[in-house]
Amino acid sequence: MRIVVLDGFTLNPGDLTWKSLEELGECAIYDRTVPEETVQRAEVGEIVLTNKTVLCSDIIERLAKLQYIGVLATGYNVVDVEAARKRGIPVTNVPTYGTDSVAQMVFAHLLNLAQNVAHHARTVSNGRWCSSPDFCYWDTPLVELRGLTMGIIGFGRIGQATARLALAFGMKVIVYDITAAAHMPEMCEMVKLEDIFRLADVISLHCPLTPETEKLVNEQRLALMKRTAFLINTSRGPLVDERALADALNNARIAGAGLDVLAIEPPDEQNPPLLAKNCYITPHIAWATRAARERLLQVAVDNVAAFLAGRPKNVVNSVQS
Repeated sequence: MRIVVLDGFTLNPGDLTWKSLEELGECAIYDRTVPEETVQRAEVGEIVLTNKTVLCSDIIERLAKLQYIGVLATGYNVVDVEAARKRGIPVTNVPTYGTDSVAQMVFAHLLNLAQNVAHHARTVSNGRWCSSPDFCYWDTPLVELRGLTMGIIGFGRIGQATARLALAFGMKVIVYDITAAAHMPEMCEMVKLEDIFRLADVISLHCPLTPETEKLVNEQRLALMKRTAFLINTSRGPLVDERALADALNNARIAGAGLDVLAIEPPDEQNPPLLAKNCYITPHIAWATRAARERLLQVAVDNVAAFLAGRPKNVVNSVQS
């Protein structure tokens, strides 16, 4: 079967190899595909892999040869899974690959906020330490994490990995999840959602984007937070009301935010968090360590191999027989 990869660059900008996928069939691998090119490129393939290139119902209906769609990510909202299901086309995803990498990014942001690493490094680069009358200086409060409370919203694999790191730093961990954990790890406490916002010194988001969780962090809940608290989002941008967050930051109602995701990516230059005080934003890279991308690629290839063997796995839509 012919395999088409519509947008392979972010997964593999050149430091990985597509060899294991190429061994499964004839491959056409594109770095990026703009909407106008999608049908032309995808229509030759029985197997189509996408990361962020949209496969809507109209496009799926126009791909006569299509038998399988593989998403090179965990989230699969770029594919109309119902339209695929009606045609008997399985859609697969990669449910877990970046757990440790994303949890690591949570603490990269948190440690930056706690000690304002980026700011102080910039001042040194600008020559301030060389001209300082003292052997050291700092412009903001330097915060020790031990004894602080980490509030985790969403307690799946990444939430639990984040909890383990927080405990290693000597933090107290409180958790909210829509379902009670079968086994709550020792030293972690399940609380109500509003208690997370009231009690936590750091809130880290790890829940999926659903109609119920969209703008979960809103003006009312931000108002519950401590003025010294930090918000970290490495999950999904739309979980946060970005205008409300920017307002809270600009008015010092919370101390800072670290975001790896935004509601629209790439963002508009006037996106409120980009202009807010004490808001540090990274370009959706928590997932992108080389180790995590290697795992992602391997699972994606395994998904294709399982489909070819007649035993598809990681299927996110229920395909009609």
